[in-house]
Amino acid sequence: MHKVATIAMTVGVLLLTGTVWGSEKQDERLKAAQQVFQEIMNTPDRGIPQDLLARAACVAVIPSVKKFAIGLGGQHGSGYVLCRKNGGKGAWGPPSGFSMSGGSVGLQLGFSATDFVLLFMNTDGIEKLLQDKFTLGADASVAAGPVGRSATAATDAQMTAKVLGYSRNKGLFAGLALNGAVLRPSGDDNQELYGRKIAPKEILLTGNVAPPAGARGLIQLLTKYSSSQNKKPL
Repeated sequence: MHKVATIAMTVGVLLLTGTVWGSEKQDERLKAAQQVFQEIMNTPDRGIPQDLLARAACVAVIPSVKKFAIGLGGQHGSGYVLCRKNGGKGAWGPPSGFSMSGGSVGLQLGFSATDFVLLFMNTDGIEKLLQDKFTLGADASVAAGPVGRSATAATDAQMTAKVLGYSRNKGLFAGLALNGAVLRPSGDDNQELYGRKIAPKEILLTGNVAPPAGARGLIQLLTKYSSSQNKKPL
């Protein structure tokens, strides 16, 4: 009996340790995503136009995507998607964990770590995003996003694309089309974020899920920079 109790206690400690470690990992990644977004928006002449952010239904921030192969190479990284409540028209909601991978990304960006931001400009592609696999360029049209204080100089392709892509590599920030990149929901990340199994659809679409404490800074930044009151004059 004593042996059984000892085993049970050991298992419990291991589970608790794993839960705490997972939560800390998510907090660190959320801080990284917040830092990436803040640094990008700190340079308005070369950042994401705030009028585009004001129209975006969802935003993905994937910090520090790293190459893991040589030649054609692949890249893989983890980050978050946040959507507006009320069908893409309301306040920013909580984050859902996603992974990003894609060989074409590796060809374009070389060996160093790269940060990515994606703007989903309407709700048409959100249901597809919640499937097991979402391929940019196949499941939704994608274009390199314009940079600057406003989107007035955006091309027709940029203005009609469902997803606008941005990358930051070695301090250089620019639009990037990201055709062929794949996004997948991460159930493990969401369990670590919320302490329970929870579907991405429940997080992003219902409006009933409270954000984890570590996500508040990122949500506040999205709110700030997508607000019409914060737009700087041309």
